[in-house]
Amino acid sequence: MLASLRMRNRAFSLIELVVVVVILGIIGAIAIPRMSRGASGAADSALVADLAVLRNAIALYETEHQGAFPKLATFTAQLTQYSDVDGATSATKTGAYIYGPYLRAVPKLKVGSNKGSGAVAGTGGGSEGWLYNESTGEISANLPSTETDAAGTPYADY
Repeated sequence: MLASLRMRNRAFSLIELVVVVVILGIIGAIAIPRMSRGASGAADSALVADLAVLRNAIALYETEHQGAFPKLATFTAQLTQYSDVDGATSATKTGAYIYGPYLRAVPKLKVGSNKGSGAVAGTGGGSEGWLYNESTGEISANLPSTETDAAGTPYADY
């Protein structure tokens, strides 16, 4: 008889099971929305990181080239190859081509309608990933102001 009482006391009560289910439900209600926002938040963070890399490369180029920014027509070559003080480029480092490279490759845009493009343009509206002003050295995502992140900030304003 004593053995049967011990077996009965080992089982979970209905209240204990309900409490566990409620706790799991609360955890799920908090975690699932955060996980579903993860992909878009990661793309936003990647855009910020890519812009920081590009802006740092442009700033370093400007410093080493006596205040001159990369030219739009040769932007990719000037940042991914060796260059001389005048901005001429070479795939190999020689006595004259001592600066750079500043990037391995121009990163591809990771958000918006031009996602996947690593091309650089001087004016917006095209399918290029980046919008670059060679007179100021400013670079941004080439996206319309209607394309925004989760907080409503246009990607073009990053």
